[in-house]
Amino acid sequence: MRRPGAAPVPRPREGDPGAGAVISLREAAVSYGERVVWQGLDLDVRPGEFVAVLGPNGSGKTSFVRALLGRQPLSAGTLTVLGRPPREAARHLGYVPQQAELSAQAMLRARDLVRFGIDGHRFGPRLRTAAVRHRVDEILVSVGASAYADVPLGLLSGGERQRVRIGQALATDPRILLCDEPLLSLDLNHQRAVTELVDARRRSHGTAVVFVTHEINPVLGLVDRVLYLARGSHRVGTPEEVLTSESLSRLYGTRVDVVRVHGRVVVVGAPDDPATPPHHAQQPEEVRP
Repeated sequence: MRRPGAAPVPRPREGDPGAGAVISLREAAVSYGERVVWQGLDLDVRPGEFVAVLGPNGSGKTSFVRALLGRQPLSAGTLTVLGRPPREAARHLGYVPQQAELSAQAMLRARDLVRFGIDGHRFGPRLRTAAVRHRVDEILVSVGASAYADVPLGLLSGGERQRVRIGQALATDPRILLCDEPLLSLDLNHQRAVTELVDARRRSHGTAVVFVTHEINPVLGLVDRVLYLARGSHRVGTPEEVLTSESLSRLYGTRVDVVRVHGRVVVVGAPDDPATPPHHAQQPEEVRP
């Protein structure tokens, strides 16, 4: 169920399923050699829509994000972003990557990272203008990171760094926000803070959100639709349509139980992707489908 005050999602015009979509895939597939990661994907994402991308390790979640960024070519089908090839739309995308370990000696400051989001594409010296500095300060305030604007990133907590990364992603005033596992290694308070920042941007600007996550519960109340990838196939629909025992059992080809407890979703029995190395295997657990 959508949170009150959320941006309405435009619906396609009759006879034109892709009308108004900022992301559109038709019969899309990604393969590595003979291994099909996912295939036959038809998906339209519209302004202000929040799409969660779920699936086990090795199911192709990050490959999906890379395809949207123009870094992973499709092996079949078509993909357009804002009506053009993905690379041509890159300046309209904000990207929050997976967290990486940083040395405590890393001297890049929070404000420097946000600055890269504004003019990091430039060759040669960056512009040192009052307007750019003011814009950086505005962004840091908007994501609640102004208190540590001049602190090296290596000294920030994981939640603080994620705030700064979201600020960097928002610096280009994106029409689409791609978040690749932004909640990993964060405690519940920081998970809530990160999801609220993303949702606030979506509601205030109609920015489409593609949110890759193992943790559906922190965003369950925000999600319009789920793209669930597994075993080379997929399911697309509302959380109520996709996150059911029947739907996931068909997708995995084995019995999977989905239980809702006090508003939370628990998935039991979902196996890892068969192509994933054994040491990455997960035991069935709460909301790590």
